[in-house]
Amino acid sequence: MKKLLVALLALLLLVGCSNGKAKEHKHFETLRMQFVPSRPADEILTGTSELGDLIIAGMKEKGYTIDNVEITVSSTYEAAGEALASGAIEIAWLPGGTYAQFSIDKEVDVVLTATRDGLSNDSENPADWNGEANMTLRNGDPVTYYRGLIYAGPSEYGKKLAAKVNAGEKLTWDDLNGARWGFANVTSSAGYIYPTIWLMENYDGKKITDLATTTELGYPAMFQQGAAEQIDCWVCYADGRDGYYNNDKGSDWIKDWGRPDSIWNEVNVIGVTPGIYNDTVAATNANEKVDADFKAAFGDVIIDIINTPKGADIFKVYQHTGYQKANDADYEPSRKAYQLMLENSK
Repeated sequence: MKKLLVALLALLLLVGCSNGKAKEHKHFETLRMQFVPSRPADEILTGTSELGDLIIAGMKEKGYTIDNVEITVSSTYEAAGEALASGAIEIAWLPGGTYAQFSIDKEVDVVLTATRDGLSNDSENPADWNGEANMTLRNGDPVTYYRGLIYAGPSEYGKKLAAKVNAGEKLTWDDLNGARWGFANVTSSAGYIYPTIWLMENYDGKKITDLATTTELGYPAMFQQGAAEQIDCWVCYADGRDGYYNNDKGSDWIKDWGRPDSIWNEVNVIGVTPGIYNDTVAATNANEKVDADFKAAFGDVIIDIINTPKGADIFKVYQHTGYQKANDADYEPSRKAYQLMLENSK
């Protein structure tokens, strides 16, 4: 009888300890999340100010206790990937190219893929994107990929390149090499990786590092410097003109930057990249609390949030209209693109 009582007591102690560890595993004093600066940082922080409370409430229903959600904006895309890989943050909204880089060694894991409204244009012919008659509208069905565009601005040299493209002529390497270029960080899909692939495929393996004059810029600075005619060409995702300085987006190309004509007429497309898989919601693999159960629960909560009016409004800052569960294999083309770019940058 004594032996039985001792065994039962030991079992109860084990169960108690196990429950304590389980509760601790599902408790976060602070859940640290980071967004990348594809929009101005203050705009992102303002737009997502209510997201933390929604996540705390949603995760509570899944059995997780989160005392505080800390939301920050990284200085670069790569900085967000590094913070996630090291475990300095638990969750990040990463572009596909950035996720591709940091998932090669399984440092991070994809939880969700963003969906966006499909665009009115998906042509591979750059001239089809130009002029007010071809303005890019978000009126298509939700899609899981987007295109990057190579833009020529309203500088004299930019107009020269646009005129050739709109006349159906193919630009030469010398044409491109004579321009002043703006590119994003090397892990940016639309801002660096896929434009590099576009150059390599169309100009005998030439790449961004072969261009004579390039400057690393964020997307807002690209459009600003383009409007000021300080750069001739730059790159961005396909709805960049609508997202930056179209007159119903808070920044007007004509009024804010003193341009004489609309952004659709003054900023022309001279190149179109292949399709790029959408942004991710990614999680660190450096924190044992961020396990498969947590990732699944967090993904469900974000999907639930964006399907409410308040949540849909929050994620407008990234033009995300929905999220769906993702598989790491979905980003294998992005990893191949990143590795190809690295191999050809040596």
